[in-house]
Amino acid sequence: MPHKILFVCTGNICRSPTAEGVARGLALQQGVEHLFEFDSAGTHGYHVGEPPDPRTVAAALRRGYDLAPLRARRVTEFDFIRFDHLLAMDCEHMEMLRRACPQPHRKKLGLFLDFSERFDEQEVPDPYYGGGQGFEHVLDLVEDAAAQLIRRLSDK
Repeated sequence: MPHKILFVCTGNICRSPTAEGVARGLALQQGVEHLFEFDSAGTHGYHVGEPPDPRTVAAALRRGYDLAPLRARRVTEFDFIRFDHLLAMDCEHMEMLRRACPQPHRKKLGLFLDFSERFDEQEVPDPYYGGGQGFEHVLDLVEDAAAQLIRRLSDK
């Protein structure tokens, strides 16, 4: 059975699709894609059905990750049952997940950057209202955390 991972941010158009695409790409590069199922969702339904932000898509593509096929969706009750890990991009998302999550599944919740080894940050910052460098910084954080997540779960 593959490890089922859901990455969660606010609208599912910047941070969480970046994490999904990067994790999928890294697993494929390492030949362990069969061990994982990655998805992403938002805590809010602002952008349901929309592709990731064009700046997110462009920044990811420069590093070899294709996010264009992804479409935003909102976290559902079924996600708490289906996924083994629901990884929030920041503490606000984590709190929203905690409030919505049935008690028996709360052990599945965590902050994505808890897997990071190169960075001390706890939260992936939202690049939406900033400049292009914000998207690059998100990719730096996500590449590190995704690589460590894959490494740790592949070893088990």
